[in-house]
Amino acid sequence: MKFFYLSTKCNSVGKFEIHERNCKHIPPILDREYLGPFNNGKEALRRAINLNPNASLCEVCSSFIIEEITVNSSGFVAE
Repeated sequence: MKFFYLSTKCNSVGKFEIHERNCKHIPPILDREYLGPFNNGKEALRRAINLNPNASLCEVCSSFIIEEITVNSSGFVAE
């Protein structure tokens, strides 16, 4: 399992990036929120989108092809 964090400050395009614990671009401790342990970035993204619809994966530490994930009208994440 990997440990993931959500930035509490948006990037230059208005997205809040998700980082693995060992990412060289992880924000300072006061500028991030712990998401929890996940098997991969896709699982962390599902959790983060429920907290912040503008969440996205860090391009540096994400290790899979990003698929579009959206939140449906009932508040559940759908692919």
